[in-house]
Order: sequence, then structure tokens, then C-alpha cells
Amino acid sequence: MARLRRSPARYLRSETIMLKIAFLATDNRENEHTYSAPSPYFGTAPSALLEGFSNLPDLEVHVLSCTKQPMSSPAKLSNNIWFHSLLVPKIGWLRTGYSGCIFAVRKKLREIHPDIVHGQGTERDCGISAVFSGYPNVITIHGNMAELARIFHAHFGGFHWWAAKLENFTLPRTSGVFCNSDYTQSLASSRSIKTWLVPNPIRDSFFTPLLPRSLPFEMPILLVVGVISPRKQQLEILQLLIQLRQQNTRFQVKFIGLCGGDPYGKAFLNLLHSQEMGGWASWLGVLDEPALIQCMDSAHALLHFPQEEAFGLVVAESLARGLKLFASNVGGIRDITSGVPEADLFGPEDWEGLHHSLLNWIQKPITSSQQTQGLMSARYHSKVIAQRHLQIYQTVLSQKVTHNLV
Repeated sequence: MARLRRSPARYLRSETIMLKIAFLATDNRENEHTYSAPSPYFGTAPSALLEGFSNLPDLEVHVLSCTKQPMSSPAKLSNNIWFHSLLVPKIGWLRTGYSGCIFAVRKKLREIHPDIVHGQGTERDCGISAVFSGYPNVITIHGNMAELARIFHAHFGGFHWWAAKLENFTLPRTSGVFCNSDYTQSLASSRSIKTWLVPNPIRDSFFTPLLPRSLPFEMPILLVVGVISPRKQQLEILQLLIQLRQQNTRFQVKFIGLCGGDPYGKAFLNLLHSQEMGGWASWLGVLDEPALIQCMDSAHALLHFPQEEAFGLVVAESLARGLKLFASNVGGIRDITSGVPEADLFGPEDWEGLHHSLLNWIQKPITSSQQTQGLMSARYHSKVIAQRHLQIYQTVLSQKVTHNLV
């Protein structure tokens, strides 16, 4: 049994207190094998949340990330955020249920003595390491691993099959689960002690002032952002856009995101290369944050048509940058586009409806309004979401929750 290390009464008092958080997140240098990079980098949602935490003076945050190879890392990411890279041998990862990651995290936490541990995601080691941390803990779901395994028929013993099993194991064993959308909450609530609906934050740079776009557009530019995969349907999107071009419509499309060497990625690139001579379709690969914002600011619409989506942060980011939206009516996209008149949503298989809507927009394009941009800031600014996290941490700590370690 692991109990609160400090009196829960301190979290109910009115005076300001310093809260110490252990933040378990995947360092993408490990995930992408970019071990020579000088500093850690994380997923877009955890990165934005850390930006919000950096603006809360009464917070001390320790980011813990496991790695298979030693890396050079800064001791601090900001004034109140420390970083700890934990070396774990290969045997301590998925094949042993992330046992090595669990023990490395527990060892470091005995030095830090956090008030609460927050595991970022159930995809890899972070969620299960939080559950076995020996401290009060919560988990954020970024991707619904069990549901994805069901929808895409994950093969027995594969990564996604194991991720689903680990998600089902960890959710009932944490104090509560941060759900980034109504959709995610509906999937997690039956497996969790407590859930909170807290959307992913948008990184601060997406709220920098916009330059006005002149109308009409001589050449509308569409963006398609995301890892090239069957779930995101970029190949099918490209096939649809080829049909539109055959109707003598003028536009450009830029695909942004990682493309692997799997059959789907190869099929997408082969079809794209057959169209590049026309100069209207291109793939830009993976862009860093400034380049992505620059690309959004030179474009006019985002086309995002996944079969499943826990949240859809790029949708909120694009609306914050003034883009028109064409998207599938799934998951968190429904939450983001609530009250947004510039969003056209369709069923994930409604290619005819999407085709018709795109054709009409290309002939008379519009972008999102300042009201929509303000709505994105009010809902998803990192300061807003970070403050909501702090309130939940204090609630968890005040409830004297005890945790069973299996």
C-alpha cells in the first residue's frame, strides 16, 4: 500500500502552497531514435501543457523519460521544470511489461518525493509507471489504445495488442483519468475510478497575431497534417483530390507528417509522385513548430479525415491560425468544432459529401473568423488547461486516496 507522503489537509487550506509534480512523458528522441539531439522533445499535447505549467509560479515539475541509450540532456527545461532521463536496458521495456521503466521511475521518485505523479499516455511505459510509482497518480489518455486495437484488428502479440492490454490494466488502478474529449471519456469511464473531461492544450505560438489573408484567393491551398496511415486516410484523400482536379478546379494540397515504409505509405507516395509534375500536390515530411505555423499561415484550409480521433489537436491549431476546416465527424473533432461555423463535418466514409463541399469552397473560399480564433484561445490556451490540471491535482490529494500496488 502506498499512502500520501504529506498531510492531505494542506491541499484544503486557502494559503498558497508549492505543489511538486512528477510528469512521466515519452522523450521522442527515444521514440524516433534521434539520440544525438541535444534536448528532449515531446508530443504536442504534453509540450503545450508544460508551457502552461511554466507560467504557474507555485508549481515544481519534474519530467521523467525513459531511454534505451544514454543522451545528453539539460537539467532544466524552464525555471520551474526539471528533466530526468532514465536509462533502461532493452530487456526492461515492452517484452517485460516495462518492468525496467517502472523500477527506474520508482528509484528516481524516491529522490524527488513528488506530491503526485502524472503519466502521459497509455501507449507505452508512462501510464503503467505512474500506477506503480508508489505515489498518488493520475493518467492522461492521448490515444485510445484498446479501441484502436479493436477497430483495426491488432494482431495477437503485436505492439498495439499489448498497448490495449496495458491500457485495460492501468486505468482501473489510477486515481483518475484525464480524458481529452467526450469520446475518450465514454471509452474510459467504465474502466476507471474517476474521469475528468480536460481537452488537450494548444501550444502558445499558435496564438501569435495573424496577418490578414486577402480575398479572393488566386490559388486556394489545402493542408493535410498527420502521420500517413490508414487511420488518417491520406491515400483516399489524395484520390478524392485527383478527382477534383479532373473537374478543372484549381488548388494546391500539401501533405505534412511522417510517412513510413509500410505498404500504405508506399502506395501514398507512388500516387503522389504521379501527380507532382502538375505542381499541385506535395509532401513536406515532418515540420517543426515554426515551419508548421508558417505553412498554416500561407494556407487556407485544413482537410482532416481520420476514421478515429481521440482529440485532434491539429484541428484546434488550424482554427486558431484562421483556416477553414473540412473534417470527419468523429471523436474529439466534434468537441473542438462545437459552435464553429467554419467547420464542415462529414461521416468518415462520406466521400461524396466531402467532394461536394470542397468543390463549392474552392469556387468561393472563406477562412475562419476572429471569433473562432478567440474561441480556440478561451478553450485550449495552455494557461487555461494547466490551471485546470492544478485544480484536479489538489482535489485528488485532498481525498486521501490510497493506492494498491499489485
